[in-house]
Amino acid sequence: MNPAISITLLLTVLQVASGQKVTTLTACLEDQSLRLDCRHENNTNMPMQYEFRLTRDSKKYVLFGNVGIPNPTYHSRTNFTSGNHIKVLHLSGFTTKDEGIYTCELRPSNQPHTFFNKNVSVLRDKLVKCEGISLLVQDTSWLLLPLLSLPFLQAMDYFSL
Repeated sequence: MNPAISITLLLTVLQVASGQKVTTLTACLEDQSLRLDCRHENNTNMPMQYEFRLTRDSKKYVLFGNVGIPNPTYHSRTNFTSGNHIKVLHLSGFTTKDEGIYTCELRPSNQPHTFFNKNVSVLRDKLVKCEGISLLVQDTSWLLLPLLSLPFLQAMDYFSL
């Protein structure tokens, strides 16, 4: 194989692999639902495969995702939202029977054996209440819009400082 092609392929693989790393996984209680916030890097245009799962009593249960088949018991209780750098899973009706180790796993679509994940141990009586921060605030790029439009609004005499 041509060395230039090998180096190009290696750099592409490294870019995709480093561009989809899970940075944090946090858990909190929102009403009677468990909320899992999986924050991640997203430095590539490649599709991302993901999976949320629970390990309890040495058994693994897929809750939600596009990798494994979700367990029907849990899948019917989940609600999923996604942003550029965050995936959020809500598990309704959270009880002590749902305690265990929760995992958020990301996989570059073109690399089946490469994955990045984070775990969080969840006990109902140790969970903190979720703060009132919406998904929009967690992805703060939209906050720049008013700041960037300020000079334009001043030039149009909408208001003055």
